[in-house]
Amino acid sequence: MSFSNEEVERYARHLVLREIGGPGQQKLKAASVAIVGAGGLGAPSALYLAAAGVGRIVLIDHDSVSLSNLQRQILYEGKDIGAPKVEVAARRLHGVNPNVVIDATSSELTLENAKALVAGVDLVLDGTDNFPTRFIINQACFETGRTLVSGAIGRWTGQVAVFTGKPCYRCLVLEAPPDAETCSAVGVVGALAGVIGSMMALEAVKVITGAGEPLIGRLLIYDGLAGESRTVRIGADPGCEVCGGT
Repeated sequence: MSFSNEEVERYARHLVLREIGGPGQQKLKAASVAIVGAGGLGAPSALYLAAAGVGRIVLIDHDSVSLSNLQRQILYEGKDIGAPKVEVAARRLHGVNPNVVIDATSSELTLENAKALVAGVDLVLDGTDNFPTRFIINQACFETGRTLVSGAIGRWTGQVAVFTGKPCYRCLVLEAPPDAETCSAVGVVGALAGVIGSMMALEAVKVITGAGEPLIGRLLIYDGLAGESRTVRIGADPGCEVCGGT
């Protein structure tokens, strides 16, 4: 897979990186990534993956842009209010990098369509904000053998993890907490979405290129208020209803 002169200049900072270089950039160009949720986490993830030269990005979101999104969802502007997020996002991402193919899927991810939506990609980023949808994405990724990069934010705290099989996301979160809080209820500082969304994109680049040590089987927890982070191991749960006993 060759690069045009324009691509060589565009990706020059990657090409001189020992951990990426030409072979890694070719892997990025050949890669196909799905981003579920084009909101607070999906927006910065999509921007950085498009800029990085990922060959194909599939955006999956059934929502429209609202005024309250603009505090943290950096793909959108005031003029976009009321428009489908994936359509606006596709235009913005093409503006960032016209070499990237953007597939916009303005539909809700469900148990019925999840496996079909992720089967055609190499990697899935989960930027959704509710446990039922996260569980569906995890099951679809596990059953189709797709790597999952999961992110979550609330108030001043965010987390990122990578799942490649066992353990899976359900080993980390067995059931939806009965007192689960939403950002609309408890709030979230806007810049935190950029921090965690960018971390998700970084993990995706590492997985695709083979650079460094992705957060496979590890959970990175970032406390934005304290300016501290820590990483904990995620153990496989033998009783997990998705991956247990396999």
